[in-house]
Amino acid sequence: MGRRRSVTVRVARWSALHPWRAVVGWFVFVALCLGGGIAAGMNSATSQDFRVGEAGRAEALATEGGVQLRSTEQVLIRAASGRLDEAAAGAAVRDVTARMKALPEVASVAPPVRSADGRVLRIQVELNGSEQEDQENVPPLQAQTAKVAKAHPDLVIEETGDASVSKGVDDQRDKDLKFSEAITLPITLITLAVVFGSVVMVGVPLLLAITSITATMGLAMLASHLLPDTGVGMSMILLIGMAVGVDYTLFYLKREREERARAGGRLTSEALVEAAAATAGRAIVVSGLAVIVSTTALFLAGDVIFDSLASGTILVVAVAVVSSVTVLPALLVRLGRRTERRAARRRARGESVRPRGEKEPGRAWNALLAPARKHPLGTLCAAVLALVALALPALDMNLKNPARDSFSREIPAMKAYDRLLDAFPELRVRHLVVVRAEASQAGEVRRALRDLDRRAAADPLFSDPAGGPLLRVSADRRTTTLELDAAHPTYSKEAEASLDHLRGDHIPATVGRLPGVETAVTGEVPRGIDYVAHQNEKLPLVLGFLLLMTFAMTVYAFRSVVLALLGVVLNLLSAASALGLLVLVFQGEWAEDLLSFVSLHGVSSRVPLFLFVILFGLSMDYQVFVVSRIREAALDGVPTRQAVLDGIASSAKVVTSAAIVMVTVFASFVMLHILEMKQMGFVLAVAVLLDAFVIRVMILPAALLLLGDATWWPSKAVRRAGERLASRGRGYVAEPSGGQGYEARPSRGQGAAEWPTPGHGERGGAGALLGGGAPSSDDR
Repeated sequence: MGRRRSVTVRVARWSALHPWRAVVGWFVFVALCLGGGIAAGMNSATSQDFRVGEAGRAEALATEGGVQLRSTEQVLIRAASGRLDEAAAGAAVRDVTARMKALPEVASVAPPVRSADGRVLRIQVELNGSEQEDQENVPPLQAQTAKVAKAHPDLVIEETGDASVSKGVDDQRDKDLKFSEAITLPITLITLAVVFGSVVMVGVPLLLAITSITATMGLAMLASHLLPDTGVGMSMILLIGMAVGVDYTLFYLKREREERARAGGRLTSEALVEAAAATAGRAIVVSGLAVIVSTTALFLAGDVIFDSLASGTILVVAVAVVSSVTVLPALLVRLGRRTERRAARRRARGESVRPRGEKEPGRAWNALLAPARKHPLGTLCAAVLALVALALPALDMNLKNPARDSFSREIPAMKAYDRLLDAFPELRVRHLVVVRAEASQAGEVRRALRDLDRRAAADPLFSDPAGGPLLRVSADRRTTTLELDAAHPTYSKEAEASLDHLRGDHIPATVGRLPGVETAVTGEVPRGIDYVAHQNEKLPLVLGFLLLMTFAMTVYAFRSVVLALLGVVLNLLSAASALGLLVLVFQGEWAEDLLSFVSLHGVSSRVPLFLFVILFGLSMDYQVFVVSRIREAALDGVPTRQAVLDGIASSAKVVTSAAIVMVTVFASFVMLHILEMKQMGFVLAVAVLLDAFVIRVMILPAALLLLGDATWWPSKAVRRAGERLASRGRGYVAEPSGGQGYEARPSRGQGAAEWPTPGHGERGGAGALLGGGAPSSDDR
C-alpha cells in the first residue's frame, strides 16, 4: 500500500483538477492582501524605536524633559560671485525670517550667523513636531526658500538640514527602485527565454513573482502595526521577492518538463503536475521554510531596522512558496492541456509528435564539473584556498553606521550641506550632553556643565562656541542639556576621539561627580558608535542561532549530519569570501568613481549580519534542489559517486539560470545611490555567484565524491536501498563512459530489463505513476 500523499501533493492535485478556481482564488488573495494593507495603512517607526545604547538613553531622557534635539533647517545666503552685498543680504535675511516665522511648522528662527570669511550667512530654523513629522513639515519651508531665492536673483539662497536631506534621500530611493525594476525585468525575461524558449513559459515565473510581491506589500502594511516599518521593508520585499519568486517557479517548471518528457505522452497534465509536486514541490517548501527559519535570526538583533528587514523577507518568501504550490500547478495544467491539444491535432494530420525534453548540460558545464570529477581532492583544496584568500580582507573590516555624510551628492540638499560645512565647519559634529537630577540640584548641574563647556573649549578636539554655553533646562528643572560642537568629519577618528574624551574624561570630572545625577551623551557620532557596539554584542547570538537552525533544517531535509555540517561550513566560507570582497571594494577609495559612492572607510554595520542571515537562507535553495536530486538517485540504488555527478549535472541549467536571476536583482542595487543598499546588493550578488559557480560546482561535488557513502550518515536509507535492489538482482555496475571516467548502469542480472528510469521508479515521479514501485519507508 502506498504512502499517504503529502500536503504539497494534495494541494497541487486539487489545483490541477480545479485550475480556474485556483487561478481566480490566487488573484482574489492578492487583491485582498493589497486592499487590506491600503485600508490599514503603513505604521512607521518612531524615533523611540531606533534608540540603542547610551545615546538612546540620552534621547529618552531629553525627550521626557522636552529638551531633546530638534530638527533644524539652515538657510544659506551667499553671493553668486565675489563678496556678499550687505544691503541685498540684509533684505534677504528679513524676507526669510518673516516667511519662516509665519509658518505653523516652524518653532523658532534664529538671528543670522556670518561665516568666518564673511562670504556666507546662515539662518537656523527650528521645526515643530517629532523627527517622523519632519519630512511632512519641510516642504512648506523649501517652498518659501525657493520664493525668496526667486525674489533675490542676485543672491544664491538654498536650504539644507536634517528634514530636507531625509526627504531627498526618500525621493531618491523611490527613483532608484524604479530604475532597479527597469533593469531587472528585461534581464530576467532574457534569462527565462533562454531557459524555456517560450514566451508563455517566460510569463509564468514573472507573473507569480510580481503578484507575490504585490500581495506581500499589502501584508507588510498590515504587519507594520505589529512591527513598525522603517522604510527598508519594501525594498527588501522587491529584492528578495523577485529572486525567490522566479527561482521557485524555475525549479518547479523544470521538473514538470522532465516528467512530461519521460512520460512520453502517456500521462495527463494533472498527473505530471502531481509528480512534479512530489519532488520539486517538496523541495520548494523545505527551501522556503529554511529561508524563513534563518531570517528569524534577525529578530534576535534587537533592532527595529532588522525587524523590518526580517518581516519583509519572511512574508515575501512565504507568499512565494504558497504561489508555487497552489496557483503554479493550475497554470501548468492549463498550459499542458494546450500542448496536448496541439499534439492531438498534429497526430490527426499524421505528423509525428515527440515530447520536448530537457537538453543535457553542454560542454561548458562538463568542463566546469571535470576537475571535481577527475581530481576531487585537488579541486577541493584549490577552491577552498581561493575562497579563504578572498575572505582574508574581511579581517580588517571596519564597521560603521551610515549617516548623513554617506548620502549621495546628487541630492540638492546634500550639495547645500557640503557648502554649509565648508563655511561653518564647527557644525560638522554635535554632541548633546543630557543630565537628569533632582530639581533642587539644578544650580549645581548648570555650574558643572559650564565647567564642562570650558574644558571642552580648551580641548583641541572641540570647537570654541561663540556666545557662551548652549544650555537648555526643562520646565521642571530636572533635565538639563549642553550642546558641544566639533569640526571633524562624522566618520573621522577625531570625531570618535572627541566622544571618548567627553564620556571618559570631561563628564566624570565635572557633572559626573555630582551625587545622584544621571548623565548620557547623544548625537550623530554617539548614535553610530553605540549602534555598532550593539550590533557587535548581538552578532554571536544571531550567528549561533543561524548556524544551529541551518544545521537542523539540513538534517530535517536529508536525514544526514554529515551534509548538515558540510552545508554550514560551505555557507560560512561563501559569506566570508563575499565579505572580503566587500571590504576590498568599499572600505577603500579606489572604486568610488567606478561605483559612484563616497567611502566610509568602512562597511555598514548592518551588512555583515544581514549577509549571513539572507545568504544562509538563500543558499539552502541550491543545497536543497541539488542535493535532493543526488539523494533521489542514491535511493534508487545509483552509487553515490554517480548520483553526485548526475544530480549536479541535471540541475546545472536551472541552478545557473536561478543564480543569474538572483545576481541580476542584487546587482541592480549596486547602481542605487544609498550606500548601504549598494553594499547589500554587491555583497549578495558576489555571494550568490560564488555559491553557484564555486561552492556548488567545485567544492560541493568534490567533497561529496571524497565522502562517498559517508555523506548520508547516520541515515541508512541509501544503504538499505542498495541492499534491497541487490537482493532483486538489480544492482548497478561501473562501465566506461566515453573516456570521461565510469558511469553507473543497471546490472544485466535477472530483471534488468524491468529496471525503471533512475529517479522515477523506486522514488515516485512519472515512473512510479506508470507502474514503478511505491516509495519505501526507508527514505525517512
